[in-house]
Amino acid sequence: MSVVSTLLPPQAPPPVPARPYTLSRFIGSAALGIWLALAVGIFLTVVGGWDQAKFSRYAPNYLSGLGVTLLLVAISITLGGIVSLPLAFARMSKNKFLSWPAYAYVYFFRGTPLLTQLFLVYYGLGSFSAELKAMGLWGFFRDAWNCALLTFTLNTAAYQAEILRGAIESVPRGQHEGAASLGLPERVTFFKIILPQALIVALRPYGNEIILMIKGSAIVSIVTVFDLMGETRRAFSRTFDYQTYLWAALLYLLIVELMRNVWAWLEARLTRHLKR
Repeated sequence: MSVVSTLLPPQAPPPVPARPYTLSRFIGSAALGIWLALAVGIFLTVVGGWDQAKFSRYAPNYLSGLGVTLLLVAISITLGGIVSLPLAFARMSKNKFLSWPAYAYVYFFRGTPLLTQLFLVYYGLGSFSAELKAMGLWGFFRDAWNCALLTFTLNTAAYQAEILRGAIESVPRGQHEGAASLGLPERVTFFKIILPQALIVALRPYGNEIILMIKGSAIVSIVTVFDLMGETRRAFSRTFDYQTYLWAALLYLLIVELMRNVWAWLEARLTRHLKR
């Protein structure tokens, strides 16, 4: 490089040509404007039609229904987690008499709609009331709450079993070999080395499953369980005001957003050692 070239000031980059205003950009801007206008219109309609008397009257019912929803999801997730542990082991077993029934169970409950499963338990088993009475089980299955809890437990157990199985199988084989080289028993290896790593991998899928169960719990209102959606339907049948469903939507959104933030904090807390 010559001395003259080193003394010259650096040249400015060429100006970026402006993007032409094409038809697609015009359509996109128009669609965005329509959505913004629609959002503003909905907001003004809700504010203008706000009825404080209705809200004060039905707010306790909404809180009661919210408690039912959270209780249903919490118990079903817990029981489903207990059922999923042996189910995941059966799925990973080389014994066909264990793996095939476990595969059929997971395939059915993950491949059919949750609403269909609820109807099969609530209405389907109700068709065998005489047989259930003879076995002493009719007192359980005639209650819609029990049927909903059983259905949700069986459904989430299938999903949690697959989450746990995938997480366990994702742990590198070297972890098993390293524990074996140290002479650790298989039981200690699993619970002290493999399972903690697998649970970290499964943490986010577990959070997604809980959120899906919260949103899916709305279907129990169809079988006369007065959860959040059940109380919403009852409030709408008495007022015919669309805002009753808007209140429910906001409560569901609040629960899901709170759950998402709590789970993100928990994940960051449990995996902080991996970021160092």
